[in-house]
Amino acid sequence: MSMIASDSPMLDRLLDPIRDCLTKDVAAKIAALRADPATQATLDELAEKNKEGTLSSSERAQYESMVQAGALIAVLQAKARRVLANGD
Repeated sequence: MSMIASDSPMLDRLLDPIRDCLTKDVAAKIAALRADPATQATLDELAEKNKEGTLSSSERAQYESMVQAGALIAVLQAKARRVLANGD
């Protein structure tokens, strides 16, 4: 689907320098980051339509964008959790 979703190890390496910039406070905020209810509802709806194969082309573009953003956030959160766990 996307480069971000399929190449997370590469993205992880590309974002390694960010880990070195994180304070514990910032790392905790990144680790706790969650989508707001409206965004999560939209993502859930698009995911269901994707599973059913009923996404329009504009919905597919929006869904893919949200999945890419989620993958990026997941990598950043993993780095933040490492900072919190290791005291980096």
